[in-house]
Amino acid sequence: MRNFFYCLILFCLVTGTTAAQQLYMPRNIVQAYDKATRDKNGMPGKNYWQNKGRYDIQITANPPSRRIDGVESITYTNNSPDVLRNIILRLICNVHKPQSPRSGYMSKDFLTDGVTIDTLLINGKTVAFDNNTGTVANIKLPEPLLSKDSMQLQISWHYDMSVLSGREGMIDSTTFFLAYCYPRISVYDDYNGWDEIEHTGRVEFYSDFNDYTVAVKVPKNYVVWGTGTLLNAAAVLQPSIAARLKNSYTADTLVHIATKEEMQQQKVTKQQEWNTWKFAATHIADVTYGLSDHYVWDASSVMVDSTTSRRASVQAAYNDTAVDFHHSVDFSRNALNWFSLQWPGVAYPFPVMTAFQGYADMEFPMMVNDGTVGDDLSFAQLLQDHEIAHTYFPFYMGTNESRYAFMDEGWATTFEYLVGIAEKGKAAADTFYQQFRVNKYINDPSAEEDQPIISMSNQVSGMGYSSNAYGKPSLAYLGLKDLLGDALFRKCLHVYMNNWHGKHPIPWDFFYSFNTAAKQNLDWYWNNWFFSNYYIDLALVNVQLKGSKAQIVVKNTGGFAIPFDVVLTYTDSTRESVHHTPAVWKNNARQVTLTVPVSRQVATIKLDGNLYMDATPLNNIWKK
Repeated sequence: MRNFFYCLILFCLVTGTTAAQQLYMPRNIVQAYDKATRDKNGMPGKNYWQNKGRYDIQITANPPSRRIDGVESITYTNNSPDVLRNIILRLICNVHKPQSPRSGYMSKDFLTDGVTIDTLLINGKTVAFDNNTGTVANIKLPEPLLSKDSMQLQISWHYDMSVLSGREGMIDSTTFFLAYCYPRISVYDDYNGWDEIEHTGRVEFYSDFNDYTVAVKVPKNYVVWGTGTLLNAAAVLQPSIAARLKNSYTADTLVHIATKEEMQQQKVTKQQEWNTWKFAATHIADVTYGLSDHYVWDASSVMVDSTTSRRASVQAAYNDTAVDFHHSVDFSRNALNWFSLQWPGVAYPFPVMTAFQGYADMEFPMMVNDGTVGDDLSFAQLLQDHEIAHTYFPFYMGTNESRYAFMDEGWATTFEYLVGIAEKGKAAADTFYQQFRVNKYINDPSAEEDQPIISMSNQVSGMGYSSNAYGKPSLAYLGLKDLLGDALFRKCLHVYMNNWHGKHPIPWDFFYSFNTAAKQNLDWYWNNWFFSNYYIDLALVNVQLKGSKAQIVVKNTGGFAIPFDVVLTYTDSTRESVHHTPAVWKNNARQVTLTVPVSRQVATIKLDGNLYMDATPLNNIWKK
């Protein structure tokens, strides 16, 4: 009997340990792996699929009128194994409707009547559309869309831009930023079906990879910038301006495409009553356009692929009074080159990047909308670095920002820090990261701060959203880099990005990709950082000096598996530091005993987490 109980206890211990290391997985995610649309080796499964649209869009803007008119034709292909009897049409600009749910208070200048669908045809049949809807509209199809079949939609619509600009809207009376300006079919995926999450202004977006041809019709003297390759520069620009633009595509120095004086003197665009600017982009998550009759236009180019010597066009559009934007092209050239060759070390995938002066501090494919910060060039560069870093997440890889913001914001925050080291030095980058990304989080003991990172982004708010999207996951990624070392971390990151380029990864695809590439079961680390209520709080609870060694006991009160240094200060004021990676917490996340060498008489021993700021730093120091 005693042997039986001994075996039972041993079995429970073993199976308990194994169960503790397994990653929690919601039932719908389990089903996706069971259906082999995803594989636990981190790759898309043998049955993976995603749907696709081909959009042909015509937009008309006539400032200072705020009305935007549009017509589009969509060819939508159902690559899923399912028969679709309805579609979800996404009307993001309906967030401006007074009755739409929003994440916070907005002034009257933010409010409009929203988007009005004037006509909707599906496979040539007129379909009645109820404009009494929010940012998602459920439309019953006249006929079911069979698996592997496609359908045609023709839509005409109009809406007024909001006076108060955010991610989109009026910048001034003759400068518009046309983001989310067209109706689009929502994502239908393998783990959640139709994406029906209402856009409320806080959480961001989730988009299919579609093909676009876009024509933006504006009056003469208006320049249009945006996503994709400009197809008809000669048709809309004066010959000398078009020549400058062409030359900028291979330039290494700043080219002033259109100066303030040239815009004022109406010497930039063709002088026909209307100009239609045509753009094209393929397999991309979204398209966005900005227009103005007085913004100046700078450009240059930068090499982004060292193997092919491919260059990307770098452009900036801004009010001449914005001091920082005069440096914008240089900022972009540096960022694109560094991100392409260093971290993540993947060539910038698009032909152009334009920085447009607005108010949003927001990323779009091939475009960023950043506010001016005057003559604070250091912060201006950081803002632009962060938004450009989003090129990779969520645009190179189509992550679901609405549910899992940490999959893009956490990486952009990480790359922002790493490029900041190259630009400003490690001390300055560390200080900014601590104060801007960690300080508020770690000094706020409220329950919102300690929700698991894996929590769905649309279900958390305030600092619960911000910390889970930006600082905490970035700390997790940097800790992983420290754990694996740069070479293995880079290998794993590239495997993950190659697995899911142009596709829709979810957190478990990230976890499994790294496990496979590292040839390690890192589930203990994923559980610790992404599925727990942990925080950062170490305590130095015991020190014993034994000749040339010090034995120290470190309690991990907060629980996160963080890297840290043991800093020894000797009585002669000299210092030595011993680094410990998160690996010390693998077997016991709550306490570890360490032995560190000492070379002289010790005065103090301190635990220093650097970026990993401690909730109670006073108990991190031992004095003899």
